[in-house]
Amino acid sequence: MGVEKIIKQMERQPNGIRFNEVSKVLNEYGYELVRSKGLYRHFRNKEGDVITIKEENPLKAVYAKDVLIRIGR
Repeated sequence: MGVEKIIKQMERQPNGIRFNEVSKVLNEYGYELVRSKGLYRHFRNKEGDVITIKEENPLKAVYAKDVLIRIGR
């Protein structure tokens, strides 16, 4: 699935998003995985913004909404 399609799905229905889809979106917007601790994954972009996401499927809506805010959507 393309990144734009995933973003549209996140906007419409933030409850049904999978971790690997959110990871794909973050990578596309310049975030990279910098740390894994237990179930939590930490992504950071070049500006130093860090976002922590719990790896579970499906993700809670709060994580999808946070990602949308961070990427400016």
